[in-house]
Amino acid sequence: MRIISRFTDIMKSNINALLDKCEDPAKMIDQTLRDLREDLAEVKKETANIIADAKSANRQVKECEEEITKYTTAAQNALKAGNEDDARTLIAKKQQYENNLVSYKKTQELTQANADKMRQMHDKLVNDIETLEARRDAIKATVASAKAQEHINKIVSGGDKAKSSMEAFERYEKKAEKMLDAATAEAELNAHTSAASSLADKYTTQGDASVEDELAAMKAKLGL
Repeated sequence: MRIISRFTDIMKSNINALLDKCEDPAKMIDQTLRDLREDLAEVKKETANIIADAKSANRQVKECEEEITKYTTAAQNALKAGNEDDARTLIAKKQQYENNLVSYKKTQELTQANADKMRQMHDKLVNDIETLEARRDAIKATVASAKAQEHINKIVSGGDKAKSSMEAFERYEKKAEKMLDAATAEAELNAHTSAASSLADKYTTQGDASVEDELAAMKAKLGL
């Protein structure tokens, strides 16, 4: 039947496999539940109709069998009463019901088989929905944890960048301090050299001895 062929994939589907393929389980799980509930409503309606057909077929078989029993008993009673013509008529009617019974039983087997398939689909959908609902909160909690971890990872990543920048700054600071120390040392060396030079000049430029000698000689000559 049409409904059975349309819902064949339901019997083949695996709810866990569907979840594994979800890119965003937190959103897809709700959508999957909505789809399954819609399928369940349709399957439930069709299942009820097919079960009703099966019950109707069972009733036809039972009523036909009862008619066969009735006409068999009546034909036997007609024979016992010596009325062969009545018995013949009754047997003909019984045979008509027996022919009908063959068709009724075929219909009974088909409708029962369809009813069994629909029951299986109905029960599977109910089980899938219950499974999904039971797992929904856990799945959403897992997704929330994953997103929280991703956020933390981004923060940590930003902290690593800040740490790297701080380390670079510290290197620049040490280099600047080293440059300052070198400049200070050079200034101290220059100051020490200047002091030594001034001290040397102090003792080497107190007066030229030859000038003093000539000045004394000139004074003596002039009688000064």
